[in-house]
Amino acid sequence: EQGDGASPNALLESFKATDRAVLLGTKSFWEGVDVPGEALSCLLIDKLPFEVPDDPLLMARLEALRTQGKNPFNDYQVPRAILHLKQGVGRLIRSSQDRGVIVLFDIRLLQKSYGRLFLESLPPCRRVHRLDQLDDFAKTLE
Repeated sequence: EQGDGASPNALLESFKATDRAVLLGTKSFWEGVDVPGEALSCLLIDKLPFEVPDDPLLMARLEALRTQGKNPFNDYQVPRAILHLKQGVGRLIRSSQDRGVIVLFDIRLLQKSYGRLFLESLPPCRRVHRLDQLDDFAKTLE
């Protein structure tokens, strides 16, 4: 159904109404989406949500920071990406009653010095490094 040109709202409503559905979402699903309860139990994030580097507005902001003697990456891009990640994760965990699995596939979380900042920004949770470690949790969702 997703490839049929449906609007994001129509896709979201279809997702909510269908058991065991999968919704492939783009940036438009990172904000303002509320799927309460067990309808959303797993969130897969393929990469850290940095802004597109060749966006003219972003390029102008980064240049302005450089002229102020600041580090555009550390002072602007990383904090913005952390905020976007927290908004994305917030689609899954909306209340203290919600539970689910967040899978972050971006290896930069482990290999780059700024990866720690992303992980520290997330709510307290159990962390694993292999998907097979999620078996026990997955069984509780069935």
